[in-house]
Amino acid sequence: MEIIVGKTAGFCYGVKRAVEGAAQEIEKAKEEPIYCLGEIVHNRQVIEKLQGLGIKCVETLEEAEGTVLIRAHGIPKEIYDIAKEMKITIQDYTCPNVLKVQNIAEEFSQNDYFIFLLGAKSHPENIGTLSHCGKDYSIFEKEDEISKAIEEFEKSKKKKLLLISQTTFSLERFYKIKEKLQPLIKKDVDFVVKNTICRTTELRQKETDELSKKVDTMIIIGGKNSSNTKKLYEVAKNNCKNTILIETVQELEIKAPIEKVGIMAGASTPKESIEEVVEFLDQL
Repeated sequence: MEIIVGKTAGFCYGVKRAVEGAAQEIEKAKEEPIYCLGEIVHNRQVIEKLQGLGIKCVETLEEAEGTVLIRAHGIPKEIYDIAKEMKITIQDYTCPNVLKVQNIAEEFSQNDYFIFLLGAKSHPENIGTLSHCGKDYSIFEKEDEISKAIEEFEKSKKKKLLLISQTTFSLERFYKIKEKLQPLIKKDVDFVVKNTICRTTELRQKETDELSKKVDTMIIIGGKNSSNTKKLYEVAKNNCKNTILIETVQELEIKAPIEKVGIMAGASTPKESIEEVVEFLDQL
């Protein structure tokens, strides 16, 4: 059996920075409690490891005291003011790519643009980004939601429109939606498109696309609540019918004999999870 592990599989820069930063904060704090607002990254194994070291994940600032870590996905901007009022020390590990999207949204909102944000409404990153979009925005992720978004834009009477996306959005879907939007927007509208999908996500999706065309089985490793992992699964499934999505090696079941297997992992998947899958396959 030939095993091919994607070169871009595993921790991206933003996740690595957040996880390592969290470990350093725990070490500095010694006996003092360290809190994280939400899960610092979307991976159960990583969270459990950090909790074992002493981090406490909370959903609100009211549940915390002392030092609070901000997750890689970022937070709504008003939470910084609340933390200041509560005299809570913030250690910000928002991914720089997420901050970039927030800054773009803020800038264009202040310049009277209506904003289309492509992504999941409930995703923490987008909840944070929307706090920078002012009152005139529409968030959606599917092509069949375009007409409703256009309707909301036209009701606003604005003549400027910005299209951005979640940093881990599907690159293919981003351009499909852009193409479908173009003819629906009136000629007197200043329509600006900014591909805010992070470079690492782009490269990972492209490598997954190429790799899944060369193998008879594709294994995607990542958290069940990880948006970028789900996108990798969708990309791989388009090319390789025998695509498996797992969180840990314990979920892996290989029934039919396979000659060539490809492995790709989400941005929050630790190296250990990838190595365990490779070891399991080596033993078959």
